[in-house]
Amino acid sequence: MLKGGLYIVATPIGNLQDISERAKNVLAAADVVACEDTRVSKKLFSLLGLKIDKPFACYEDHREERTAQILVQKIKDGAKVALISDAGSPLISDPGFKLVRLCRQENLHVEVVPGASAVICALQLSGLPTNRFMFLGFVPNKEKARGDLFEEVKNVNTTLVFYETAPRLLQTLEAMAEVFSGREICVVREMTKIYEQSINATAAELAAYFKQNPAKGEIVVVVEPPKEQLPDLNIKQELKKRLKKMSLKEAVKEVAAFSGLKKSDVYELGLRLKNEQ
Repeated sequence: MLKGGLYIVATPIGNLQDISERAKNVLAAADVVACEDTRVSKKLFSLLGLKIDKPFACYEDHREERTAQILVQKIKDGAKVALISDAGSPLISDPGFKLVRLCRQENLHVEVVPGASAVICALQLSGLPTNRFMFLGFVPNKEKARGDLFEEVKNVNTTLVFYETAPRLLQTLEAMAEVFSGREICVVREMTKIYEQSINATAAELAAYFKQNPAKGEIVVVVEPPKEQLPDLNIKQELKKRLKKMSLKEAVKEVAAFSGLKKSDVYELGLRLKNEQ
């Protein structure tokens, strides 16, 4: 038997089987469901076999404070309020912290019902370091803001995680190629769904790939931590010398072999040199 309070409930990010029994029980027992889009949430309830005979409150950024006040009053009156997002864990790049904060200030019951999170799933799939990471939410839409953000975090010694939309992915990868040159990046999309995909390469290589294979669905971009700078002068000389008499692939293979550097790092530098010629 649930007591009155706020329940932060994670929903599936794709595969419906990822919903927990506890989450289903809480959603079924809730008096009010606070959500991003009432249509999406009602469809989810139907797919999960849950009744929709209860109020669904739209909880959005532009009216968060007003809605939070209303929901807090309902909780004070004994209601069980479930906070969900369209997919995944609430509050992660979604509104909600003001509601949680207000409930705690009022000494109301707040409980989390954990589940799927796109950030964590993408890190697990990426094969990049996970001992520490920085989540930076959605990449800014405007070019200057996007570039400023990448410059701000490029030297932070940690794995970086961004959310991105399919229509803007190419712009983001092209901007990343300028700032995160040579670093391994993983693009993860459609997690837990039929067409789940994770691709690791440099930003330039990924941009070339997605130019030929336009992305669809929800996307997470994971960037490896900064590494030691390439010894540019010697490596450049060696690459330039070899590019005069062999293919880029052969030149990269040779230079990587004697230098001990990763092929992807040498390839990125070789590609720049080839384009300059």
